[in-house]
Amino acid sequence: MRRQHRTTGAILASMLLCSAFAARECTAAPADDDIVARGKALTIAGDCASCHTADPAKPFAGGKRIDTPFGAVFSPNLTPDRDTGIGGWSDDDFLRALRMGVSPNGAHYYPAFPYPSFTKLIRNDILAIRAYLATLAPVSNKAPPPELRWPLNYRVLMRGWNALFFTPGIIQPDQSRTAEWNRGRYLVEALAHCGACHTPKNAFGADRRDQALSGSMVQGMFAPRLDGAARSGLKSWSAGDIAEYLQSGRNGHSHAGPLMSEVVVNSTSKMSDADVHAIAVYLKSLPAGAPEPAVTPPSPAQMSNGERLYRGACVACHELDGSGAPRIYPPLPGNTNLQSANPASTLRIILDGAQTLTTPRAPNAGSMPAYPKLTDQEVADVATYIRNSWGNAAPAVTADEVAKARTAK
Repeated sequence: MRRQHRTTGAILASMLLCSAFAARECTAAPADDDIVARGKALTIAGDCASCHTADPAKPFAGGKRIDTPFGAVFSPNLTPDRDTGIGGWSDDDFLRALRMGVSPNGAHYYPAFPYPSFTKLIRNDILAIRAYLATLAPVSNKAPPPELRWPLNYRVLMRGWNALFFTPGIIQPDQSRTAEWNRGRYLVEALAHCGACHTPKNAFGADRRDQALSGSMVQGMFAPRLDGAARSGLKSWSAGDIAEYLQSGRNGHSHAGPLMSEVVVNSTSKMSDADVHAIAVYLKSLPAGAPEPAVTPPSPAQMSNGERLYRGACVACHELDGSGAPRIYPPLPGNTNLQSANPASTLRIILDGAQTLTTPRAPNAGSMPAYPKLTDQEVADVATYIRNSWGNAAPAVTADEVAKARTAK
């Protein structure tokens, strides 16, 4: 720690000298290797690459389209290019962007950039991330302007949004909890910003804080619950199950879907074992939040037709009893994603098919074909059947829900 503080002081002193001489060519002293390494680990844990890389040949150069319920935004360039990236930013500029959602020119970012989570980060971690980003190769790449509905294209409106929904301030440790629990909380609530996908939003796109991590729609998929709900949450998963899922993209209960697969590849599979386990410990401590909906048993006719379709198309991989081949073809009994109140992810997989994510920890592949030729009612029936067989319980799916899912990409 002493070495780190001396190095930070040297960087700041160098920046003051640069300011005094007003020389754009004057650069700060190179960051300490340990700080850069820590910044890289933090950048990975924050999954910055997933949003800020549109072209794999130009990592962190931004320009990736991010669709929201209000239109599209495009991620900015994080490379040290001085004209289109962050090469001309000061440390204070970077701190204000992550903590307050304000750019160096005073413009407000939209909360698709998760500054409501990043505001909880400690200063040293933010500066370590900046030190790592400064080591990247500069890439000239200016992001397109947002494509948001009027009047949301006026950034000044974000002042009102922030006044209503944004609470700045770093996260405070809970002294009654272990260091590992606090580390997990810091990762989940701040750096990894899990709530950006897994917490439902209100009509203004702000987190429903009373329903934290209870699942939410994201780009036509449903990001499942991460709390202790019995059917659709993590109550039946152990801390080891959660860690295995984050590191490999699968476990004995489930597989990562398309959106989570990106997080696993770019972030959680590359994190340290200690950080992944800390996340698991924290998530396992969460009680069930919002109650799961009461389930009315589906009609016998829908279950019968669903079983007929399942026997004809699904048993070869998932077996008659739904047991599948864990970690290759996910088991269906007790499957938390399958029992989510919102069936969107299940419908997308049936309509589009799925490919098992491969990682160094789980290199064997598996796949599921798409079934787009099934009618809306047939998809609804087979989805209802697997969501309500083998002890599962979830609301019946309607043909209208399937029709909407077909166009919800």
